[in-house]
Amino acid sequence: MTAWLERHRFLITFALLSSFMGISVGLAKVTTTLYALHLGAQGWVLAAIAAAQSLGLLFSSLPMGVLVERYGPTRLFMTGSFIAGLLYLLLPLLPSSLFLLLMTALVSFVMPARFVSLNTVFMAALERMGEARAGWYRGTHMSGMFLIGPLLAAVVVQAIGHAGSYWLIAAMFFVTIVLSPLVLSEYQPPETAPGQRRAGMGEVLRSVLADPQARRLAWQEGLIQAINMYYAFYIVVIAVQSLGLPATGAGSLVAVQGAAFVFALFLLGGLVKRLDRRAFHLGVTLVMLAALTLALAPHPVWLWGGGAMLGLGLGLLQIQNLTQFSRIGTRLGHGRVAGFSALTGPAGGLVGSLLGGTLGQWIGLQRVFLIFIPLFFLMALHRRRSHALLPGTT
Repeated sequence: MTAWLERHRFLITFALLSSFMGISVGLAKVTTTLYALHLGAQGWVLAAIAAAQSLGLLFSSLPMGVLVERYGPTRLFMTGSFIAGLLYLLLPLLPSSLFLLLMTALVSFVMPARFVSLNTVFMAALERMGEARAGWYRGTHMSGMFLIGPLLAAVVVQAIGHAGSYWLIAAMFFVTIVLSPLVLSEYQPPETAPGQRRAGMGEVLRSVLADPQARRLAWQEGLIQAINMYYAFYIVVIAVQSLGLPATGAGSLVAVQGAAFVFALFLLGGLVKRLDRRAFHLGVTLVMLAALTLALAPHPVWLWGGGAMLGLGLGLLQIQNLTQFSRIGTRLGHGRVAGFSALTGPAGGLVGSLLGGTLGQWIGLQRVFLIFIPLFFLMALHRRRSHALLPGTT
């Protein structure tokens, strides 16, 4: 047992840190929603608070990737954790919806300093751990953020109030500063030639966008997160308003899809490695079948089946994406690729959220799932075509 623990020390400590971070983020997201309702936020203010949680990610993810390359992940992670913890500490001092909106937006700008740093370290570690564990980072983080954190939020807010919950979140962020060196100290920055000039922000962006494989993965990541976000936000509305499911049962639909997603990330990495390109096409097939099932479901039980299929399919595709991003990071630099991948996910999630507010009004929320079918088909077609042009790609 001692030998096993020593051999897997990095993976265990990484999983614990990532899970702990996910719990704090999940706790913060639900606490923010409950606090906004407590303050009487509604209409555009409530929508703005929801959007503000992702706003900063779109602007600071790529710059954080460059800073990780320049200063290393440890310093950046600690700085981001300290600033975010301080903001959460101050947040409940002024009970105002607009102040909550401002502080939520500020937190979103510094959050990439934490997860881009951790993602950079994990990408570099995959080379020695093996690509079968590519989904572990996303799986551990999602377990905390979507499963454990939200369940704790209602209990914590009821026990110590909104202010107490925010102070607990701040304390958790400060604790990660102490724990982070156990993981981040493993990172070995790539060697640079003496006198080599540091790349500027524009040069870094051009170097990533010039890579055809990076552009393809960005599209895939955006599409994965678009349907994932659309399902997570609108499936409850569909279940309650269209199919008459009680709110408690509708909430379980999110848990079923999230559990299937996390299951795939943790346990199907070996299968993805064995199947290689076939795993990608299996994932696309499952997602398209899930979208068709969800769009045409005449009864709530179909939604559970569709949600489970969607989670498994997205998990297979996510493992492939994370593996490929890691390989590109070896060529272009793990920091900039981690920042780029962190940018494309929230951008896709934002598109997925907007679909419900626009197309859903014209064709119905449930029918919007049909739109994803040709998009994923085109993604698979483009993948096949790019592989034919570049046989060395996977």
